[in-house]
Amino acid sequence: ATEGKEEASAAENNPSRVPQGKPGERSSILYSAGQFFFEYLVVVSLKKMSDEHYEPKITYQFPKRENLLKGQKEEEERLLQAIPLFCFPDGNNWAPVTEFTSETFSFVLTNVDGSRKIGYCRRLLPAGRGVRLPEVFCIISCLGCFGLFSKILDEVEKRRQISMAVIYPFMQGLRESPFPAPGKTVTIKSFIPESGTELIKLTRPVDAHLEHVEFQALLQRLSPHLILHIFASAVLERRLIFLAEELSVLSQCIHAVAALLYPFTWAHTYIPVVPECLLDTVCCPTPFMVGIQMRHLERVLDQPMEEALIVDLCEGKILRAVGDEEEILPIKLQNEMLMSLNRHNNNNNIHTSEQVNTLVSEAFVQFFVRTVGHYASHIKWSKNGSGTFQERAFCKAIASKTNRKFVKKFVKTNMFSLFIEEAEKSRIPQEGKR
Repeated sequence: ATEGKEEASAAENNPSRVPQGKPGERSSILYSAGQFFFEYLVVVSLKKMSDEHYEPKITYQFPKRENLLKGQKEEEERLLQAIPLFCFPDGNNWAPVTEFTSETFSFVLTNVDGSRKIGYCRRLLPAGRGVRLPEVFCIISCLGCFGLFSKILDEVEKRRQISMAVIYPFMQGLRESPFPAPGKTVTIKSFIPESGTELIKLTRPVDAHLEHVEFQALLQRLSPHLILHIFASAVLERRLIFLAEELSVLSQCIHAVAALLYPFTWAHTYIPVVPECLLDTVCCPTPFMVGIQMRHLERVLDQPMEEALIVDLCEGKILRAVGDEEEILPIKLQNEMLMSLNRHNNNNNIHTSEQVNTLVSEAFVQFFVRTVGHYASHIKWSKNGSGTFQERAFCKAIASKTNRKFVKKFVKTNMFSLFIEEAEKSRIPQEGKR
């Protein structure tokens, strides 16, 4: 697959590649170990403007970058301008409060070269008395690992309730630790006044392609039947809009939908939480996968948009569809996947979230194995080692008529082309690709 091409160099080594807050082109990301955990930790606070509105502004940034070259400085400024919008995507209708349940969500920024950065956010109410405004702690990283960063944000939140000064040494320790390999643990020493030195263990899941994913989030909100409709639309690279009020629900469910496509990668606009000022993204004629807060539903439905699948994650239903979602996937394979998903649904109480991830992913990987798993035997290798994919022979080799009908559409997608392009380059059969 095309996952780990440019992303793998940490921006510390290549600081000129900082994204422009441009909506995304590629979704799942795989990384090698030993890189930096993160590039920045920023705090975004709400500042009162002269018209009584609140606007999100960065009030703290670690580390501060010195001696940047002119180009790097412009790139960094673009990144720092985009972050507040994504930390408070719900616009500026805020008022001070006494209580606020903290929430965790993530967003994606894409650079011109298609490489991505992820913002992991914890929105919380700082400790204190009386009314105050929530603030967002946002960690910017090239690394896709939601569970791991949620744990880091737990530590940040715990320290925030003591004082901002305690966060700095913890993040410094994290910055000096290498990112662990899949299944491995890194231990960070951290001193907290009055409770002494703590050892914080951060472990990466064994299966690297599932570390940014929580399929349970999807299964809790949508029936297996609807999940297959969504998968069918995503596989043909259509426009998908997800609605929910909570940012955490949106970002978790969209990452899960993108992960259903493994070993293929969503190659178009990908914005798990769309800031209010970018709502016209839904008018794009090109494919997209976006999350929008329920409060903007009327505005979205009023936009002049092309056909799209609109999914309500609160009610667990589809609000708008193209109409052929039932017929896209071969019926026999569709029924097998349905059985598989229903089985996991019934066992939800027994399985850990990692087990659910593995079981669900396996069902969808099997679908691709059964439909296009024979791709490698249809790459013709020349003497100089370059491969050419024989599309016609590949399609003709499929015995089942319904499977062939589906594959003829699927081979025209961007994600299939990118996958084959990679395969044509590498003569060595790669593990996990079959």
